[in-house]
Amino acid sequence: MNAPTDVQIINDADGNPAFVVIPYAQYLAQKIEPDLIPHEVVSRIVDGATPIRAWREHLNLTQDEVAKRMGISQPAFAQQETVAKPRKATREKIAAAFGITANQLEL
Repeated sequence: MNAPTDVQIINDADGNPAFVVIPYAQYLAQKIEPDLIPHEVVSRIVDGATPIRAWREHLNLTQDEVAKRMGISQPAFAQQETVAKPRKATREKIAAAFGITANQLEL
């Protein structure tokens, strides 16, 4: 089923998603409500994933990619991803690697 959407995805030369174009009103709404959590993330959490894993999967990132952004090893990140309620400092570092706010990891 293809639902109509206002979101446009622009691919790079290799056909991989490179940019997302959204309506200006939607952009402004996100700036006003920066702690919104996408439905897909909430659904994964309801299904049993930790918030960190749900966000990583939603952002289509591998554990290795996130670990490199954080300057740690993949096994170290994998361990952090399994923690249901990580420390505030850990949430802040992971949120920065994801490009979201730390509040969005508090579910």
